[in-house]
Parts: sequence; structure tokens; C-alpha cells
Amino acid sequence: MADVLAIVEQREGKIRGASFEVVSVAARMAQELGGEAHALLVGGPGISARAPEIGRFGGGKVLVTEVDALAGYHPQGYAQVVAEGVKKGGYEVVLFAATAQGKDLSPRVSALLDVPLASDVTDFTIEEGRVVPVRPVFSGKAFATLSFSAVPAVLSLRPNAFPAQETPADGSVEAFTPEGLDPSGWTVRVREFQASEGAAKDVSEASIVVTGGRGMKGPENWGILDELRSALGEDAALGASRAVVDAGWRPHAEQVGQTGKTVAPKLYFALGISGAIQHLAGMRTSQTIVAVNKDPDAPIFQVADYGIVGDVFEVVPRLTEEVRKLRADD
Repeated sequence: MADVLAIVEQREGKIRGASFEVVSVAARMAQELGGEAHALLVGGPGISARAPEIGRFGGGKVLVTEVDALAGYHPQGYAQVVAEGVKKGGYEVVLFAATAQGKDLSPRVSALLDVPLASDVTDFTIEEGRVVPVRPVFSGKAFATLSFSAVPAVLSLRPNAFPAQETPADGSVEAFTPEGLDPSGWTVRVREFQASEGAAKDVSEASIVVTGGRGMKGPENWGILDELRSALGEDAALGASRAVVDAGWRPHAEQVGQTGKTVAPKLYFALGISGAIQHLAGMRTSQTIVAVNKDPDAPIFQVADYGIVGDVFEVVPRLTEEVRKLRADD
């Protein structure tokens, strides 16, 4: 029997959406491996009230660590809790979300456990009772199939690569506090989180991403993209190419690409973006890609599912109008 542990991420007492995807994958893996799916939630006092949310997505048992010092993210404290929880439970597989926090925490935990980490996983199979993860390599131009020679197998999953599916489980809560948890010995601390302006959805977690490039000609034209984002609904977010961010038109939090954020939404709009390899590395695994560019030879059309050769200033407003009509009919 191989049990799977999903590490749940919370911010200010609210569970991040990517964590529900991780719990769903844990439930699926555990079923195929003949084990159970558990979840570990770390936070301050009262965080256990969130456990029923985890049970909805397949968490059969939810381990909860409630410590004042861990109300916010502290790398060493969280890593100690997770590593000890993995050892105590004897888990065969440990799953993280490949969010900003997950990318910081998962390598710390794998180091404490002295096992390798498969990061940014976008698919997996189960072969001979072992997890076989798949992840993009060479800026997304190829995919590598990996195998583990150590236990547990530690993976971080790309947000939006796996849908969050409700498969209600028991979700029983069990308190877990590791021994020797001493905040005074932590040498790395998170001083603060600086939220982006407004209440915009994080581009790496949005199911729809509307991204603009240099073809938008200037920051004053971004309202055209924001209109489309608004028409598409609450699950849509604005993104930007590196050239746009470097020019100071948009904040770095919106940058998509090799040196920005990696996204895998259900729907990705590349508007006025040529499609340099650095940008493709951050969005190639999107489920459906729609591109608008005046240059018929733009590289973005090689990966697009739907391409329009035209002026973004003419195409996008008409597209926004049609989206609004469709949503109004619904």
C-alpha cells in the first residue's frame, strides 16, 4: 500500500486554489497505487476550520499543524513540519503545487529527506506501482519522462495542468506538531508579502490568461486587453511579455515566460506577441492558445490552436464584443 501526501498551501487563512488540484491528484494517485490520500495543512490557530474544504477534493485524512509562528510562511519552519510529517506517515509520494511558495518549499523538503525532486510536473503515469512523472524541458520544446530511485517520490505540480475534481472523502482532522519546533533558530524569514495593485487574479493560477506584447504599442492601450479580460469573467487574468515588462508598461507580477511565470491555463490569448522561445517556455502547455498578430510568419502561430492574422486594435475589441454577447445569452 502506497499512501500519498498532498501539501496544502494557505495565505492569510485561505487555501490557495492550486492546492485543491494537488489534493485531487493525490486522491487519483492513491487510488491507482492502492493507498490513501492524506493532506498536510500548516498555519496559525484556527486553520483546522479549513479542513472540510480539503476533504471535498479527496483528502481522506487532513493533518493540521496550528502554531502561532507558522501563521505566515516561514521556509525553515514549514520545511521541518513537512519533512517530519512525511517521515512519520511513511508516505511513498509527496505532492506540492509549483507556485512561488511551493517552488521554495519543495526543494527544502527534498533536501531534508535526502531524495530528488521532480519539479513543474504536467503529467504522470503509474507503472509497476511507481509514479512516473512527465515535465517540460528545453524551454518547453520537449518533455522528459522521469523515474525515481528513492522513496518518497517528491513532485511539484504545475498549476492548472491538473483539474481540481471534487471526490468527497472523509476529511477527518488529526493534529500534528513536530518535536523540537524552535522559531528562534530559524535563520530565514519572510518579512512581508507585497500584493499586486488591485485584486487581480494571479496569472499563474488563472484558468484564462490574456497576454499582450510589444504589438500593443504602449501602456495606454492596455485598456483594450482589460476589457477582454473583464468580459471573460472572474477566472481571467492579464499577462505580459518580457519586452513589455522591461519597458515598464506592466508589472513584473504579470510577466509570462522563461524569466517570468509559467502558466498552463485552459485558454491563453497571445495578443501582439511574436512568440520568442523565451515566451513560449512559459505558456506552451496551455490547453488552448489563441494568437492575434499582423505578421503571418510570427512564431506564435506555430503553437497556436487558433490564429488570426490582423491588427490587435481591430480584432480584440470585436472579440470582446462577441464574448459579451455569448455570456449575455448564457
